[in-house]
This record gives sequence, structure tokens and C-alpha cells, in this order.
Amino acid sequence: MGIAEHSVIRKGLDQLAAEARRDLARLNYPPANWVLPRTGPNGQPTLDVLVIGAGMCGQTAAFALLREGVGNLRILDRASRGQEGPWGTYARMETLRSPKHLTGPDLGIPSLSFRAWYEAQHGAEGWRHLYKVDRLDWLAYLLFVRDIVGVAVENEREVRRLFPAHDSLIGAEIVGAAGQQTLYARKIVLACGREGSGARRMPPFAASPSGRLFHSSDAIDFARFRGGRMAVLGASASAVDNAAVALEAGVAEVTLFVRRPYFPQVNKSKWASFPGFMRGYATLDDRRRWGFYTYILGEGTPPPHESILRCTRHAGFRIRFGEGWSGVSETQCGLTIGTPKGRYDVDAAVIAIGFDVDLVQRAELADFRPHILTWGDRVPSSEAEKHPEAARFPYLGPGMEMVERIPGAMPALANLHVFNWGVTMSHGALAGDIPGLSIGATQLAHAIVSDLFVADADEFFARMQLAEDEELKPTQFFVAREER
Repeated sequence: MGIAEHSVIRKGLDQLAAEARRDLARLNYPPANWVLPRTGPNGQPTLDVLVIGAGMCGQTAAFALLREGVGNLRILDRASRGQEGPWGTYARMETLRSPKHLTGPDLGIPSLSFRAWYEAQHGAEGWRHLYKVDRLDWLAYLLFVRDIVGVAVENEREVRRLFPAHDSLIGAEIVGAAGQQTLYARKIVLACGREGSGARRMPPFAASPSGRLFHSSDAIDFARFRGGRMAVLGASASAVDNAAVALEAGVAEVTLFVRRPYFPQVNKSKWASFPGFMRGYATLDDRRRWGFYTYILGEGTPPPHESILRCTRHAGFRIRFGEGWSGVSETQCGLTIGTPKGRYDVDAAVIAIGFDVDLVQRAELADFRPHILTWGDRVPSSEAEKHPEAARFPYLGPGMEMVERIPGAMPALANLHVFNWGVTMSHGALAGDIPGLSIGATQLAHAIVSDLFVADADEFFARMQLAEDEELKPTQFFVAREER
């Protein structure tokens, strides 16, 4: 990019930023904080909301709360700026799967949409010619929105433990550059992405990755294996994207091992991304919700055709369908992949079978673990055995809050709100996939706002009685309070 072109782009973004700030001001954003203050067990003011995770979901949830006048919040992320979420780290696709016109992080403000951001740099003609959103453009766009709306992220701060405290508050033990700190909050939003819903999924025989065996979310120096052979396990978009990056880095032969006899062919989640489903799904009874999402999860998701074509450009790309791995062993100069059909010697291997949903087992939730209701507790044991992953999802209430297994045993649990992939069985894909993001963040914010008001309703009633407007003071009909 030349200096002149860079200057035009910078000018366009500056103009858009000014327009967006004007739009926000016209919408009275951010409104004044209305939530009544509370003091924690440490004698310090409590937070109203602590948002854990500042990727796409976390920053959008924070934006939605700020729009509702909840200003006493903090947003923490263990990564550095720009490394939150997958976009600048382990996501290896060239473009997003979603169509370019989808909105979400903007929460309905046109000047904060991706289209506005892109047109500010490339014009309407550039938008017309754009096929799909470049992954790194999406990252830059998210940071632009974050800065404009004033979501102040505290980076490189990790929450190690959450625990119940007095008066249903939740304590959070945090570790960062300044050492360890304990905060107290009335509400916690868990927005830690796919990995934050459980853990990286690894087969039992590959639980301890070596310097040659990786999970797809690892930082991988593919060029290290230039001219060699690599194996990738999985049929997901991530699996195919990792294979593509390896081939582009000069790996001579990459073999994709797929357990199924062919790729999944239809993305049922894409079908389910219309407003009726996304807004109405959570109101269905358990039987129908279980039926919808066990079917969607069971069907799988095909990798984008762009990702497949990215691989098939290379002569060294291979696929072995109907052949999952049965073992991985290290050799003197590489790995041996074992399958029911044979053994394959490679220089390195990538396991790309995603993240396991087992939010209940997250280390930071250990104090709450015995009390968390899951879908496995709500369906017949035969169904839980048939769909073990679906059974591990937390069973969430209307505000995406966790629910007690035994009512009354852990009241603070209702102040833990999930806003990552863990919401899916209870609410649909409202946290993690772009189509449902705006609906999900708004629904979450409305639920939290309602809870914060209801908890202090008596105090608000007393304040309402004491409130004085003195609207008629400039007129002859004004009566002072003491005279009424």
C-alpha cells in the first residue's frame, strides 16, 4: 500500500469515526449509570458486571450493557490487544464463512456496521466487488468498533477462580502484571469463546502433544516442516484451513483423515439463523429444544467450499475418508499415525476436532461445579448417553444464567451468565456465530438490567418518593414540598 492510498484510507476511517460518534451522541450513548452502588466484603465498591473475555462476544455484550446505562463494569482478557479470540491467532481461514452483509457487533447502528467500515476505505464500488470478509479485516473492524463505543478492555489479566460471596455476590481472583487481585461483582458474564465453553478436544491417545503433534488452536510454525509430510485429523473448516496453510507453507504432502465416509453436506445452523428461530427457540419446551439441536449437532457442518478449493490447488493434498485415528506414536524423526486401515509416517500432525463442551469442568468454576444444572440432568439417561456432548451443555435460564441443580442450594449461581458457545442448547447459536450475536447480546443485557433493578426495587421505590422535579417552579402554580 502506497503512502497516498494509506492516507485516503486513514481519512475515510477518521470521517467514519466522527460520524459514528455523532450517531452515538444522538442516541444519548452512553446514558448515565442508574444502578445503585453496593459494597463488597472487602469494603470496596462492587462491580455491577464483570465480563470475562473481550473477543467478539465479550465486547458486544459490554457494548449492549453500556447502552442500557450499566457503566460500572470491567472487561478482562488474558490475551494482549488484537489477540483476543481466534481472528488474529489460530483462525487460519482466508475469509469468514458468513456472508459479508451480516451485522452483529454494531448492535443496529449503521455507521458501526462492517459495510460502513469497509466502504470508508474502499468506497461503494469496493463493497460491491467484495466477495467475503477477510479474516484480518474482521479483526481490525472489531477493534474499530470497540474503540468508538468506549469498551475499555483490560488485557493480559486472567481470571483464575470464581467463588460465591456474601449477599450472592461473586468473587473473582485475577492474575496480571500487577500481581493477584480479588474483585467482587453482582453479575459475571462468561464470554471466553469456544475454548471457554470447555477445553480443547484431544483424543485420549494424544493427550500430551509433543513438538510435532498440535491442536489446531496452537501456534504452529508450518514452514518448519517444509518439504515434509503432515497429517490433519478432522472434517471441520479448521481442519481444512490448517491443511491449506501447511501446503502454502511448503509442506509437500498433507493428508486429511476424516472419520465420516464423506464431508457433511448441509450446514443446518445456517438454516437456523433466521429471526424466528433465534428469538423463539429458547421459549420452546425441553423436548423440542433437545430435538432441534441434537439434530443440528449430529449433522455436522461442511467446510466452506473456498477452503476445499484452497487445498485442492496443491498436488500434495490427500483425503482419507472413513479413516479416523486409533493412535499416534513418536518415532526418531517424526510421528506414526495409526488407523484401522494402516500406519502412516509423517513429520507432524494437527488434531482439528474442535473444542469439547464441558463448561462445568472449567477450573475457574470449581466452587460452583456440583450445583450447575446441565442438559444431561433434564433429559432421559438414554438420550444423554446417545448425545453425550449435548448432555454436557449447561442448562441455562431465560437470561442465559446458570441454574441450580437443587433450588436454593447456591443462589449466587444465577449471577453467572454464559455468553459463549455454551448457550447453544438452551438459546441457540446466539453467542459465537455472527448471525445471532446482536440478538444474543441484547437479550443478555436486558436480562441483567432487569435483575439489577428488581434486586433493588424497594430502594428505587423509596428514591422515587423522594425525587423532586420542580417542573412548575417558574410558574405561579408551584407548591414547595413542605407545603404539600
